[in-house]
Amino acid sequence: MTTPPVGLDSLRTRIDELDRQLIEIVAARLRICEEVAALKEGSDTPVIQPTRVRQVITTRRQSAIEAGIDPDFAEQLFRVLLTETHRIEIAKGRTDAAPDKTAAPLADRSGLDTVAARIDHVVVAVEDIDAACELFIGRLGFHDEPLADGDSPGIRVVEAGGVTVVLVSRIAGDSVARHLDRHGSGVQHIAIEVLNAGYARTALAALDAPLLTEVVVDANGLEQFFTVQDSASGVQLGFVARTGHRVGFGASNVHALFDNLT
Repeated sequence: MTTPPVGLDSLRTRIDELDRQLIEIVAARLRICEEVAALKEGSDTPVIQPTRVRQVITTRRQSAIEAGIDPDFAEQLFRVLLTETHRIEIAKGRTDAAPDKTAAPLADRSGLDTVAARIDHVVVAVEDIDAACELFIGRLGFHDEPLADGDSPGIRVVEAGGVTVVLVSRIAGDSVARHLDRHGSGVQHIAIEVLNAGYARTALAALDAPLLTEVVVDANGLEQFFTVQDSASGVQLGFVARTGHRVGFGASNVHALFDNLT
């Protein structure tokens, strides 16, 4: 058994204390939001105020930049917090009691359950990328995001808030064309962000999961691996972990995936 570095325990103790304070701050913020909700009840103020939401996101991103924190990460945190604030405002009018919840012991968690964080993005294979963009951008309100490694024919990344969809058409390459010929348009895979890709892959391999690739690391430090597409559900999963700077989605990742499918 490896001996932890000297001083690690004291650093973890400091982290534990900061986490306790963070929970207390979040709880205090939510209590104030409950007061805001009570004031709104007596006025014509709508529950959802888009201008206020955009202001919160923008100012918190700027505060993150000034504090040396990646603003994209900070935005994720505050979008989750704003979503919970809205839920509390609406749910306070319910007459049924909230369900009891407990802190599940770590022993009850699988390896993947321990390190999985969120859905990072969804890759969708499409025949007509212009028509797909018309839906996502023109009718749903997503916006274009630049690829980290430059424009690539047949690949578009669209985002709305914290949701990222990668659209890939057959002009992206022969491997994409072959996938479309076999399966048609639709969700090609769902990418799950994990704390550590190597650990996640080892945990899945121990369960005899149908893994397609080893862990591959791109030039930006994005680690990823993929499962085989499941014939019963039609689902293929990707797992990603960031070990470099937080950058946009890269076309090279898409090409690497589809090349592995052939």
